[in-house]
Amino acid sequence: MEKKVHLVFSIVMSLFMVCIMSFVVTYVNLGGWSEQLIEKWLSSFAVAWFVAFPIIFIFSPIFRKAIVKALSK
Repeated sequence: MEKKVHLVFSIVMSLFMVCIMSFVVTYVNLGGWSEQLIEKWLSSFAVAWFVAFPIIFIFSPIFRKAIVKALSK
């Protein structure tokens, strides 16, 4: 069950973060709302998600263990 939770957490967290961050960065880079915003945002989102998901999936257990260890001292 823990592996399934980790997988679903990684998918949801990466989708949420990448959605917001790619939109904000695209919006700023285009100088505000424009006709290209949605197209460029979705393109950026796709690239960023393929980077973010494996990073979160691989590193979140490592960071979780390190944080629990550091805070339990």
